[in-house]
Amino acid sequence: MGDKAHTHPGAAGRAQAADRPTSVRNVVLVGHSGSGKTTLVEALALTAGAVNRAGRVEDGGTVSDHDEIEHRQQRSVQLSLVPVEWNGIKVNLLDTPGYADFVGELRAGLRAADAALFVVSAADGVDGSTRMVWDECAAVGMPRAIVVTHLEAARADFEEMTRVCAETFGGDDPDAVLPLYLPLRGPEGPDGHAPVTGLIGLLTRKLFDYSSGERVANEPVGDQVPLIEEARGRLIEGIISESEDETLMDRYLGGEDVDVRTLIDDAERAVARGVFFPVLAAAPAAPGARQGLGTVELLDLITGGFPTPLEHGTPQVTTLDGRPRQLKPCDPDAPLVAEVVKTSSDPYVGRLSLVRVFSGTLRADQTVHVSGHGLTDRGHEDHDVDERVGALSTPFGKVQRPVSHVIAGDLACVAKLSRAETGDTLSSKDDPLVMEPWEMPDPLLPQAIEAHSKADEDKLSQGLSRLVAEDPTMRLEQNQDTHQVVLWCLGEAHADVALERLRSRYGVQVDVVPHRVSLRETFGGRASGRGRHVKQSGGHGQFAICEIEVEPLPNGSGIEFVDKVVGGAVPRQFVPSVEKGIRAQARKGVAAGHPLVDVRVTLLDGKAHSVDSSDAAFQTAGALALREAAADAKIHLLEPVAEVSVLVGDDYVGTVMSDLSGRRGRVLGTEQSPGGRTLIRAEVPEIEIGRYAVDLRSLSHGTARFSRRYVRHEPMPPQVAERVKGEARAAS
Repeated sequence: MGDKAHTHPGAAGRAQAADRPTSVRNVVLVGHSGSGKTTLVEALALTAGAVNRAGRVEDGGTVSDHDEIEHRQQRSVQLSLVPVEWNGIKVNLLDTPGYADFVGELRAGLRAADAALFVVSAADGVDGSTRMVWDECAAVGMPRAIVVTHLEAARADFEEMTRVCAETFGGDDPDAVLPLYLPLRGPEGPDGHAPVTGLIGLLTRKLFDYSSGERVANEPVGDQVPLIEEARGRLIEGIISESEDETLMDRYLGGEDVDVRTLIDDAERAVARGVFFPVLAAAPAAPGARQGLGTVELLDLITGGFPTPLEHGTPQVTTLDGRPRQLKPCDPDAPLVAEVVKTSSDPYVGRLSLVRVFSGTLRADQTVHVSGHGLTDRGHEDHDVDERVGALSTPFGKVQRPVSHVIAGDLACVAKLSRAETGDTLSSKDDPLVMEPWEMPDPLLPQAIEAHSKADEDKLSQGLSRLVAEDPTMRLEQNQDTHQVVLWCLGEAHADVALERLRSRYGVQVDVVPHRVSLRETFGGRASGRGRHVKQSGGHGQFAICEIEVEPLPNGSGIEFVDKVVGGAVPRQFVPSVEKGIRAQARKGVAAGHPLVDVRVTLLDGKAHSVDSSDAAFQTAGALALREAAADAKIHLLEPVAEVSVLVGDDYVGTVMSDLSGRRGRVLGTEQSPGGRTLIRAEVPEIEIGRYAVDLRSLSHGTARFSRRYVRHEPMPPQVAERVKGEARAAS
């Protein structure tokens, strides 16, 4: 955090495999879309010597894996890893997408990291989703720091942004969120804007001038000195209040001049413990310059203040039969436990798995056990298999640098794990273990798709299975009622990326079609029907007549068949045939093509022919009888109803409840939740919430979450039912 000596940048950037856990820092960058995370990663890599002066990674790759989809979307859509080296420490920078649709990539980054860097734009402020991620990190005690970007914007105000961050992130202790440096502005330009040219270190009282493209340390002069003292005093008090040395505050208040080294050490320990959250400023380097403003200070904070993997507990580990297993934290000599945090397909090397090793050492060409992550309810294959690890490498943009092994605490890419999916555990084949999976958001936006052509149809199944293997936030459904293939996604951008990957990576073109919910039909009252199937067209004829009565049953009863034929009017061997025909017709529906449920069908009478009656004839007669009964009866359409739970900020409760009412929802109740939020529970017809994932985000400015679960089918209002029936008739 202070003015340290630094490794020569030409050698610093060549981050290879770490030799011990204490020489690793795993840092995830968090922030809303457009806050400047990827630009900051590039600036840090440039300062660390990982890229050349043109801003390109050595060996010709790019800093982040900006594939074609990201170029078209004009935003990051996936987690990327950029390892750099600073002062002998390997820093794994995990850049995450800021858009809400790609929160699965963010969750993977949080799992792989030991600390978080929250990137906040001085021009745009802090959005609701960033606040929610901060709260999640706070709940698990993850160390955090804040970086203010976009200082070059005309309306940028670092001091105001620092106040907002303290108010937003500090909670009951705003003095836990304080700046370590103040930006120093140069002369005003013709537009009246004074650019930021340097930083003033509050602890060291040093001025760090970046105006030449290199960081130059100077002493503050003139009117710069008063800028320091007030902010410095508050910073020192904030650091000391979190100090493990309880005598330090008394000594400071008693007038003792606390040694700067002591303050820096205390600040670094407080950061590592997750009780002090420093605010820094950063800006990319000017063209041709080698160091971006604030990047040296930030790398110093990461290597000096953020915890090592040894200080981060290992997630819960069990044997395959569920028995807990205690492991020494981050021990390279312990049993192997590693986790696939991301799976992707590379056009040159095939499938690549980004792996965080939590225990033991992973070696190239080692045979490991792959334990499935248990997401079978999302269309993912569960599995327990042995696989041979391919080459190990550390990513350098699109260039992969080979390494022989990866120790506990480090991250690396593993080639050619054909069965391993995101979220899977890698362990010793002789001692298979499984890690508790991290929390994944539920995909709640349905996208019904069809193969564009016969050639696409042949490749669709394999393409979809590969797609969901890469992305555990996606759910694949083969709906047995509607016969649709449905990809459940987190939002429209998530769906767009998924379909584009199907096309570009796996060569499968699909068409998006309207998503259909699983409706049902039932009888509104008693009805009778007569099925007559009599044909004489030369040769063996067909003869079957049956008479039935249909009556409604309570919800959830299914189809009940009762035989009340007397006197052998329908021979015994043909009664099951009538039932089979009735059940087959019920599956097809009797009004709008939806399955018939919750009725009792009673066979009362019929006629047979000694020669021309057959199983097939009575099946047809049974189906005809049910259709005739339906023609003279009132048929109700039943729609699925879901219980929806919405967690929303108190400011948006009225808006959300009004919207739910407009969707024919019935609010069941509300309850207060921590953090100024309210949980709303309501029952809403599923046909009304197909796009709720998109609409709720708009209503709440991205701050609300919801879950849904099927409750029951219930009658659809007549006017809605008539519209659906009309659409069915038009389609047929």
